[in-house]
Amino acid sequence: MRLGDHFQQVKKKYHKTFFSGICFDHRKIKKNYIFFAIKGNNLDGNNFIPSVIKKGCKIIVTEKNFDEWKNGVLFIKTKNIRKLLAKISFSIFKKKPNNLIAVTGTNGKSSVSDFYYQILLLNNKKVASIGTLGVRSNNFNLNLFNTTIDPINLGKILNKLKKRKIENVIMEASSHGLHQNRLDGLLFNSAIFTNLSQDHLDYHKNFKNYLNAKLYLFQNLIKKGGFIVTDDQIPEFKKIKNISLKKKLKLFTLKNKYFQILSHNYKNEAQILKIKHENLIHEIRVNLVGKIQLKNILMAVIAAFKSNLELKKIFSVIPRLSSVEGRFEKIGKIKNKSLVFLDYAHTPDALQTCILNIREQFTDKHISVLFGCGGDRDKGKRSKMGKIADKYADKIYLTDDNPRYERPKKIRD
Repeated sequence: MRLGDHFQQVKKKYHKTFFSGICFDHRKIKKNYIFFAIKGNNLDGNNFIPSVIKKGCKIIVTEKNFDEWKNGVLFIKTKNIRKLLAKISFSIFKKKPNNLIAVTGTNGKSSVSDFYYQILLLNNKKVASIGTLGVRSNNFNLNLFNTTIDPINLGKILNKLKKRKIENVIMEASSHGLHQNRLDGLLFNSAIFTNLSQDHLDYHKNFKNYLNAKLYLFQNLIKKGGFIVTDDQIPEFKKIKNISLKKKLKLFTLKNKYFQILSHNYKNEAQILKIKHENLIHEIRVNLVGKIQLKNILMAVIAAFKSNLELKKIFSVIPRLSSVEGRFEKIGKIKNKSLVFLDYAHTPDALQTCILNIREQFTDKHISVLFGCGGDRDKGKRSKMGKIADKYADKIYLTDDNPRYERPKKIRD
């Protein structure tokens, strides 16, 4: 590869300089690779510049002031190294699926992504989802360490999916990933905003920063003429609507012109929906627990419909949707015939929604909640989650989540 084909900011005399790959991990550097010296929370990539040069690296990208050319090594200075890494990654791995969808929000990202994946899969469409549950596709699965992975690996995965003729890809966009510009250089056909509640304030410091990290997706990473799916009942709706008007993006809410929800009822562990579409009324059975599931399903339905799948075909597979791993997932029954559900409710809002949804669907049941809070993370939400469990549950089992480097007793207290 030639430098000038991917780096527009370098001087013309360096355009024909050859490189064979890019890397930000000094341990994985190879001869003729470009090294991105990123300063992280624990390690500074600039400290490893001498070692990568010894391994045959001739081009370094950094935010620090180095001489442009020194001892046969070219130094490229940039103001935002993470953003440049993403843009270069998606420039190198330029073959991508045609229909890219991003999902962001505090809760519901994995569920919306997985329901979209299931809807297309059950309709025999080639599809993939990327996020907390890893990479899932028709014939290619992979576990991931982060919800939004680094752009080099994401570029490789999208390239691989394209080669397998998978054109529909839905991916979770985390606030960390958006704030660290991991998706810059990609343009999404559509983006979904589920909701916003307290989480990750240890990283973002305040709620305003957290929201702005999410809104970056809608302000910068959607194709011209693309569309947004959201809920008009959430407090952030006005801001999202203003972005859609300013950017000339189509906006869809759960109250849309394509179908209308007439009624909703519970039937034991199932939910019955009556939906009006093209002057016909469809009665649809949703074999999932939790009213919040309906919102996640309907967002996935709109995204599937905008992926050129007929609504009639979408509605026909909804009864076959299964619960997402760790999201209102039915584990089974215990000896006293109590139902057991697993939910990855790690925020105050998610815990409250979870307990209230269970109480609403099973009005005559006694509810026991087992939960904990992780260490070295947003400490402000702990007492809030305790109050919610105390208010809405009949019995509480307080246990340890991953304490990391904190004393578990301190978290429980």
